[in-house]
Amino acid sequence: MIWKRLRRLRGQRGYTLVELLVVLAIFTTVVTALVSLFTSGAKAELDMNRRFEAQQNARLALDRIRRELHCASGITATPNTAVSSITVTLPSQCPTAGGATLSVVYDTSLVSANRYRVRRTANSTTVVIADYITTANGNAFTYTPNSATTRALLHVNFEVNRNPIEGWKTWRLVDDIVLRNTLRQ
Repeated sequence: MIWKRLRRLRGQRGYTLVELLVVLAIFTTVVTALVSLFTSGAKAELDMNRRFEAQQNARLALDRIRRELHCASGITATPNTAVSSITVTLPSQCPTAGGATLSVVYDTSLVSANRYRVRRTANSTTVVIADYITTANGNAFTYTPNSATTRALLHVNFEVNRNPIEGWKTWRLVDDIVLRNTLRQ
């Protein structure tokens, strides 16, 4: 009878401590891999959303500059040289001029190493219209004055990158804007 009980007890054996530790180690490895996978995916999505936001702000800034330059009567800037600041003269009939001739300054201001903001200043009010511009030395504007064959032209070069250390993520937005209210000489 004792032998029967011993046989029955041996048949109902549980797991040994070694088996439990091995299973726990495998489980921990799998869970750690899954957590790191989800974490890296979340970081990648956040980075992508931030880059998209910076690119969208640069597009909107360029669109705003384009609309005002199409109405502008002139630009004050060093001709044929990349500069970080331009002064735009808006006649009173322009929608953003408010009924009087207005001077608007577009410039790039240094925020940190190789990071600039594009600002618009009118009537002593400065508004940031784009950020994370990495164009060399902030020189994003090149003005070409009108000639006998062409109207005045502003070349805009915005290089956008949320993380300038990773140069391969740089996105370029380049446009040539014709000043419609300038005359050929």
